[in-house]
Amino acid sequence: MRARAARRANIVLSSLGAFAVAGSLACGASAGELEAFQASYSWSWKGATVAVSTLRLEHGDGDAWIYSSSSEPRGLGHLYPMRPKLRSSLRVTDQGVQPLSFKAEGGGDSHNADVAFDWSAGRATGVYEGSVVDLPLKPGIQDDLSVQIAMMVDLLHGRTPEHVSMIDKNQTRDYRYQREGAETVSTPLGQIDTIIYTSQHPGSPRVTRFWCAPSRGYLPMRVEQKRLDSVEWTMEIESLKRD
Repeated sequence: MRARAARRANIVLSSLGAFAVAGSLACGASAGELEAFQASYSWSWKGATVAVSTLRLEHGDGDAWIYSSSSEPRGLGHLYPMRPKLRSSLRVTDQGVQPLSFKAEGGGDSHNADVAFDWSAGRATGVYEGSVVDLPLKPGIQDDLSVQIAMMVDLLHGRTPEHVSMIDKNQTRDYRYQREGAETVSTPLGQIDTIIYTSQHPGSPRVTRFWCAPSRGYLPMRVEQKRLDSVEWTMEIESLKRD
């Protein structure tokens, strides 16, 4: 696993990928429509399990939420850089999902992050993987973790994701989304009906697919990244608990 590929896969491992929000929430939508949960996933690289990640969504006061991720390497996963602990504080309002802060710890200075999103001032500032961050904020921009919650909220309100901007060091990267189809997948939770969405950065040979389960609040049951016709890695849900 090359360093750049490891970083890309590690972002999806820690956040379940580049999930999108296609626009603001409909008038009258409320954060109470989300449900707190804890889920674990196994990640395989070229067929070998290299890490297990646990994700937890907690509801705070009013429109405040905390989304966190902790990952443990397995086997060959010990050989590659990882950000074991991530945490995003965010809010869900009629204006959409807005990240407030994002932290990544335990991966060394070149992989850690500490970014604050000041929406009143319209800027994101801090440090991201060794780069100083000072960026203007625009509606819909997300961090590595808040992006998943943004997609789930969007799908819960009946909208199909189309694109997203994610912070990436001192810049942003855009991703395009489209619905690909539907499939019933076999999981430790049983046979689950899912809707498949694809994500791709314009010009990239890599495509990421998400098998999202409407019956589980659109949480993905499976995630897969392919480069051209070759599967690079997959993630599979192992457990899910609603708080």
